[in-house]
Amino acid sequence: MNYKNSQELTDEELLERFKTDENSDWIGILFDRYAILLLGMCMKYLKNEEDARDSVQQIFLKVLAEINKHKVQFFRAWIYQVTRNHCLMQLRHKTQVRQEEVSEKHMNNPTEQEEDKARFVEKDNLLENMQHALEQLNPEQRICVKLFYLQKLSYQDIAGQTGYTLLQVKSYIQNGKRNLKLLLGAQG
Repeated sequence: MNYKNSQELTDEELLERFKTDENSDWIGILFDRYAILLLGMCMKYLKNEEDARDSVQQIFLKVLAEINKHKVQFFRAWIYQVTRNHCLMQLRHKTQVRQEEVSEKHMNNPTEQEEDKARFVEKDNLLENMQHALEQLNPEQRICVKLFYLQKLSYQDIAGQTGYTLLQVKSYIQNGKRNLKLLLGAQG
């Protein structure tokens, strides 16, 4: 076999030679041309060098096994498509495994779901109590506390919006915060 000048052969000529004598060296030469590009493509999809390297090897084996089943006119386009499909299947498989692990974890640990539900109920109650306590503040304190804590306005912005002085705003916020604690303590 004459490997001399095999690098000068086109992809299609290398494929034709492989189909003629079924010597995998021809595919090896072809694969060498695209191995770095395929590795880069696998890295882009899989985001892990080890997985990407494993995938390139698996793709090479797949190409060897399946090249004769397909009428490949443009090797480069075909190998890219094979690589893309392989990576998408890998990602799909990882997602399924992760979903199974999550559902298995929840099935094996129902108390965790109950704890999550209890936390949500507790937060919901706290928000409801907070809303009720806010409504019990005097109007000036309620307005200043809401603007400061809920809308994240500065003392200056609150003074500008309400017409209160900076000293009044500061006082209303401090007194409102103290009164909220007292009201929430009484409810809890």
